[in-house]
Amino acid sequence: MRDITDISDVKKRYRAYLMLEKGMSANTAVAYSDDVDKLVHYLTDAGVGVERATTDDLERFVCTLQDVGIQPRSQARIISGVKSFYKFLRQEGFMDTDPTELLLTPKIGRHLPEVLTIGEIDAMIAAIDMSKPEGQRNRAIVETLYSCGLRVSELITLRLSQLYVEERYIVIQGKGSKQRIVPISSVALEQINLYLEQTRSRQVVQRGSEDILFLNRRGAMLTRQMIFHIIKQLCELAGIRKVISPHTLRHSFATHLLEGGANLRAIQQMLGHESITTTEIYVHIDRSRLRDEILRYHPRNNPSHADPS
Repeated sequence: MRDITDISDVKKRYRAYLMLEKGMSANTAVAYSDDVDKLVHYLTDAGVGVERATTDDLERFVCTLQDVGIQPRSQARIISGVKSFYKFLRQEGFMDTDPTELLLTPKIGRHLPEVLTIGEIDAMIAAIDMSKPEGQRNRAIVETLYSCGLRVSELITLRLSQLYVEERYIVIQGKGSKQRIVPISSVALEQINLYLEQTRSRQVVQRGSEDILFLNRRGAMLTRQMIFHIIKQLCELAGIRKVISPHTLRHSFATHLLEGGANLRAIQQMLGHESITTTEIYVHIDRSRLRDEILRYHPRNNPSHADPS
């Protein structure tokens, strides 16, 4: 085991390790690094070297997170970053053992995301003002989000060269620069083609955005905020009271596939989830909806069908 003489250099190397070896995006690597900064500050104040920290030291650090009111979900994320950091330190020869092996992660209640019905999605699409220049673009955006279950970041960076019309699929550059092939519906393809013919072909495209599919009025790539605004506005116009975001269309895509009988592994691949555990939340959504239907319609739960005896 060797001592850490320059923690700043170690943290820089750790961030490079996350991006180059673990395939994390720059944003995720920064988040993990920020979590490590919290630990380093705590240990420095306690007079403990990072490479000398014990499980007890780390447990006291977690207790401090609880004391300052950090929620369990955020605690779990920070602990995940700390565990990753100590795994890196051990690989680099700074640690003989890993003090995080026995470090417990707080239990997090499973939060089931909001899901739109097919009728609500149709109502959103019907609310689009097709007389406006951006109308056809917005319809193509909603159809693509729902048809392919894309993340917002994947939608705004989707390129014309990633669209295979004849084969009816798109190639997505997902998290960690991992590519996946996603089938696209004929409805979404039709709306994209109309957008290309009626709107995009008439635009002056800014340099660097020539291959970007969905453009703003100035001929540049859309922002995440703009997609959020479009979806929120359409929901208001459609009279939908649920609190939703563009990600809701991704949840709806997965849930509707599962309800239709799709294999969970296939849904995992289409969503680009690294772990099947992430995808399994849609099983819980499906079961909760089934439970609601049973409680609503089963004769034993309906007073109008009560036993007359």
